[in-house]
Amino acid sequence: MSDPLAKRRLRMWLRMLGVTRTAEAHLREYLRVNHATTLPRFDVLAALYRRGEAISMSELSRMLLVSNGNATAVVDRLERDGLVRRRPAPNDRRAVLVALTEAGAQRFEELAAGHEAEVNGLFDGLDAGDLDTLRGLMQRMRKDRS
Repeated sequence: MSDPLAKRRLRMWLRMLGVTRTAEAHLREYLRVNHATTLPRFDVLAALYRRGEAISMSELSRMLLVSNGNATAVVDRLERDGLVRRRPAPNDRRAVLVALTEAGAQRFEELAAGHEAEVNGLFDGLDAGDLDTLRGLMQRMRKDRS
């Protein structure tokens, strides 16, 4: 016998996917038009900013859920722009560490303020109770799969 909630769960998944894609497209356009940058560049800057210290390219790739090649291409451009720096890992000559420069940290802070305002605007129809409910549901969904 089939699960009576299966179709409802599928519709819920499609709705979540639609909201996510719409929000992501909006943020990509916002970053492109207002800051002449891309979402992948923002994501790399954000990951390095959160970490606050140099990390390996492999760790950066894992954090961003992208291939080493994709991360390297973005880091190459950020390095050319003076926003990140690379150096050899002291204990492993094959590994490279990447970190934000001072200019990179400042650039991220500028981008992050606008990004936060855009996300706030995208979801301004949700009140504190809605946000608490959604967060609780998302946490429950994540725990159920761990």
